[in-house]
Amino acid sequence: MSPADEASAALDALIARCADKVRLVGQAHRLDPADVDEVFQEVRIRVWKAVGESERIEGLPASYVYRTAESVALDFIRRRRARRAGTTDPIETIGGLEAHELQGPDRLAASELGDLIERSLGDLAENRRGVVRMYLAGYGTGEIGAALGWTEAKARNLVYRGLADLRAALASHGVGAEGIR
Repeated sequence: MSPADEASAALDALIARCADKVRLVGQAHRLDPADVDEVFQEVRIRVWKAVGESERIEGLPASYVYRTAESVALDFIRRRRARRAGTTDPIETIGGLEAHELQGPDRLAASELGDLIERSLGDLAENRRGVVRMYLAGYGTGEIGAALGWTEAKARNLVYRGLADLRAALASHGVGAEGIR
């Protein structure tokens, strides 16, 4: 058997021995089964690149695989967020037009509205500010909870309370559902 085949067999045995740990990481980060499969593959690749030799792979502890899986899962979530961040519309976009494309009073209103939203977000309680920003960026309450290590219910409650605070703050500045008054 060639050294590469021995290393591959040792890697297969290590992954089989630690499969429950990798699945736990996937569950902890609320990944879909298909995403967990990707985590398995990336763990294999990272262990292969980092260790390489069959004797060293066989001696790896389960904690090494767990930490690697944790790192892979977080990287996976970050990549997904980065892709999604490019698909959201900025606050300055109104009715499909960028603020710089607007003319006269509409441009001023869009700029003022963006500034008011930013200031009002800054006035929110610290534990609500971040979750509201994430929610406005397009994250669901489940994703927010997973990213912050909270339950979905806690994230949902903080989002709803934060949005209510944001609406109240904007209303105090004369901004309602119809825009700036």
